[in-house]
Amino acid sequence: MVEMNNRERKEEYPKLYIETYGCQMNIADSEVVVSVMQDKGYSVTEDIHEADVILVNTCSIRENAEQRVWGRLDVFKQIKKKKPSVKIGVIGCMAERLKEKLIEEEKMVDLVVGPDAYRELPLLLEDVESGQKAVNVILSKEETYADINPVRLDKNKISAFISIMRGCNNMCSYCIVPYVRGAERSRDPGSIMNEARDLFEKGYKEIVLIGQNVDSYHWKVENHEKSVTFAQLLESVAKISTDLRIRFSTSHPKDMSDDVLYVMAMYNNICNHIHLPAQSGSTRILEKMNRGYTREWYMDRIQAIKRILPDCAITTDLMTGFPGETEEDHQETLSLMREVNYDLAFMFKYSERPRTYAARHLKDDVKESDKTRRLTEIIDLQGELSAKSKKNDLGEVFEVLIEGVSKKSKDHFFGRNSQNKVVVFPRLNYKVGDYVEVEIIDCTSATLIGEVATKH
Repeated sequence: MVEMNNRERKEEYPKLYIETYGCQMNIADSEVVVSVMQDKGYSVTEDIHEADVILVNTCSIRENAEQRVWGRLDVFKQIKKKKPSVKIGVIGCMAERLKEKLIEEEKMVDLVVGPDAYRELPLLLEDVESGQKAVNVILSKEETYADINPVRLDKNKISAFISIMRGCNNMCSYCIVPYVRGAERSRDPGSIMNEARDLFEKGYKEIVLIGQNVDSYHWKVENHEKSVTFAQLLESVAKISTDLRIRFSTSHPKDMSDDVLYVMAMYNNICNHIHLPAQSGSTRILEKMNRGYTREWYMDRIQAIKRILPDCAITTDLMTGFPGETEEDHQETLSLMREVNYDLAFMFKYSERPRTYAARHLKDDVKESDKTRRLTEIIDLQGELSAKSKKNDLGEVFEVLIEGVSKKSKDHFFGRNSQNKVVVFPRLNYKVGDYVEVEIIDCTSATLIGEVATKH
């Protein structure tokens, strides 16, 4: 009887449905949101049609990310027509940027909440219940959600994100992040360590430390000379267990220190992969972007990585068509790609973001046809580099952490090696979460194909 009453009571909980767009930070934020909402009696559903509250966690970093959200809002509008009681909220970066438009033009949006106001969601929903529109997009100089234990939304329970800092101080001229996420602030290392230990004790095999710029992590103990750098934090997390893999993202070229590289070299469980966004190979364009480094500085960091971590995979972000970019600047980006030999790159055309320095002061003067052609050339070159990178792995043996069943064959598992490359191999008697030694026997443009290495 008690079990039935508990079941009935659970079914009475209001149901929350949440969709997440954008970066790893947004995924981590959604896990914080779910924790806040569950503490106030909400249960999470994966069926949007049974939801009492629909939240969409948004990204403003590029125009196409926002367009996807507008498309989803049209879908939510149809759901609300059929179920008028459902409450719809836009949270995250787009909420901060477009608060007036969302409330005034999208009549079905009830709630608009920025990245630093997630603690207020239950109270704001109470305002909505009373017939008001609710908005809180105030940015904070202190909020890190350090005391909130995120509810993990991943399916495999293998890898988890830990946010170590929030906001950004870099003010790159094209970037909207400082305007929608506020100033940089680091999180108490004690709370990070507690979260990491808790995840390991719950069976997680991999932790990804994330921030807009992890290299500038710096925790200063109040009224004390002691401080904690990112290198020190990384080492502390690595020491939790040799069975716990550690990754991190994103690094900034102007802040990446040799200290971090030496810590990576000391601990085998810190993965050999660094994502180091270049954006451009032209010092002139980097200066216009306000990136804080030159091509020569960037290459010095690349050379340090290759010297200290010879087996490290290097990935990057590249942007083409930034205001004032000439054909010569574009050729310098292509030459940088060849010089570094990136394993993978995320490649984009410049899209003007409102409120940024570039939008206010730089004319978007590169023709769309030139942007498209240049991006195609970058993509084609990276395809060649990625293929070469994978062919270089043929015959190598890697430790692979199994993440799940291959989409193409239920008889194969997939996982990633230390270099963050996807590896597919026969299932045999292994299970998700196991570490397996895999010899690479073939590759596609995106995947390494292997077989379980025979023990000698």
